[in-house]
Amino acid sequence: MDYAVLFTAFATLFVVIDPIGLAPVFVALTQGMAPKKRKAIALRACIIAFFILSLFGLLGESVLSFAGISMPAFQIAGGVLLFLTALEMLFELRGKRRSDKGDDSEEDDRDPSVFPLSIPLIAGPGAIASMILLTNEAQGRVWQFAGVFSAMFVVVLAVMALFMMAGFMERALGKTGILVVSRVLGMLLAALAVQFILNGLTGFGIAIG
Repeated sequence: MDYAVLFTAFATLFVVIDPIGLAPVFVALTQGMAPKKRKAIALRACIIAFFILSLFGLLGESVLSFAGISMPAFQIAGGVLLFLTALEMLFELRGKRRSDKGDDSEEDDRDPSVFPLSIPLIAGPGAIASMILLTNEAQGRVWQFAGVFSAMFVVVLAVMALFMMAGFMERALGKTGILVVSRVLGMLLAALAVQFILNGLTGFGIAIG
């Protein structure tokens, strides 16, 4: 297996899904709930997100072909989408948007596992686009294809682990710590987004020096 590809898949999905940034959102959405119920919500949200991302990873390109969209075009569009996500992280727009969605929860007994946790916070547009792009780059190589799904599984596990210890993470990092980590991840995501765009341009036959 090409470990560089595995690392790229893990890094891409980690910065797009942003498990660390999701932890305080989970705390806000489940505030006041019993620990047992919080764990059940975390588990359910991650399972749903895993199946959604797996579905698009397996069938995403077929959906594109049916719609008449070429993969280079989707690579460029996906890269632009990821770059916008990076800008949101760098300028703290992402956290504000997620906090607004968290404020929509009016009752403590409401179950946020499907919305907004699994969709669109974990399995959002950026993560779905990343799965389609990464599985397409495997080009039929079974081990590379399996590596992408393994990386996605590990990232979703990281989300669940941080959900389980979200209260501790919030106290340990504080607002400043979470902000610093999100900014660093945003920079990495921006670089990966540009690489997706360059790959798409190359697919169209545009030489990149």
